[in-house]
This record gives sequence, C-alpha cells and structure tokens, in this order.
Amino acid sequence: MIKETGRVIALEPDGLWIETIQRSACHSCAVQKGCGQGALARFAGKPAAIRVLPGDCDLRNIRPDDQVVIGIPEDVLVHGTLLIYLLPLLMLVLGALVASTVSMSDVVVAVGAILGLLAGGMAARLHSILNKNNDRVQPILLERLSALGHS
Repeated sequence: MIKETGRVIALEPDGLWIETIQRSACHSCAVQKGCGQGALARFAGKPAAIRVLPGDCDLRNIRPDDQVVIGIPEDVLVHGTLLIYLLPLLMLVLGALVASTVSMSDVVVAVGAILGLLAGGMAARLHSILNKNNDRVQPILLERLSALGHS
C-alpha cells in the first residue's frame, strides 16, 4: 500500500476530499542539481485535491482540516502507470508499423504513428472514464492523524 498524508478539505456522505502536496522525487535522483525539475517542484509545489473513499474508517470522527493518511494499492499504481504511458507508446509503434506496410513514405509512416498515439491516448482515457467509480482503483482513508482546526 502506498501511503500519503493529506488534509481534509471537504466531507461527503460517502467519501471525503483530501488536499495533498505534490512532491518531486528529486531527493532520491542521482542528478539532483543537474536538472530544473527540482527547482520547479519547490517553486510550484501545488496542492492537489482528490476524492477518497472512507475504507474501514468512521467518517463521523473526521472534520475539515484534520490530518489523515490515505492509501492506494501498489498494483493499481503500477497498472495505471503502464496504461497511461506504455499503451500510447505501443500504439504509436503499431501505427507506424501498420502504416509502413501500406507505404514506405515517411509522411505516411509519421501519420500512422501519430494516429496510433492518439488512439492509445483515447483508449487510456476511455479506460479511465469506465473505471472512475471502481472502488478498487480509488484511494482509501487509512487513519486520522490529528485534528488541526478544532479540539
């Protein structure tokens, strides 16, 4: 389970909205100071709000501004990453290969590759839309850490 700490910003009857700070992985990167990603992440470390399911936690004890821990299974993250990044790239290669069987013209192959990339992106988007209410791929509330805004 991959865990992240966040702050409750809103409550719903069947879930809650959590604000987390997007962080970069620069502290573990070998390049560190050699690229601008770390500077951008420090400058624009923007909060992200995500909807979280209650899991086994009782929402009656949760209030806005509480610090909570949320989690998502590792396999969901890995499968999602492969779907979003790898599927469009594979479709790009497949589109280029199919186009090259039609014509060896560079323009035709490039158009086939672009069409494959777009088809892969649309397939990933369609999968996302079809699974947006799938409880298995939603983050869940694991625990309440502290109450900040009240006693």
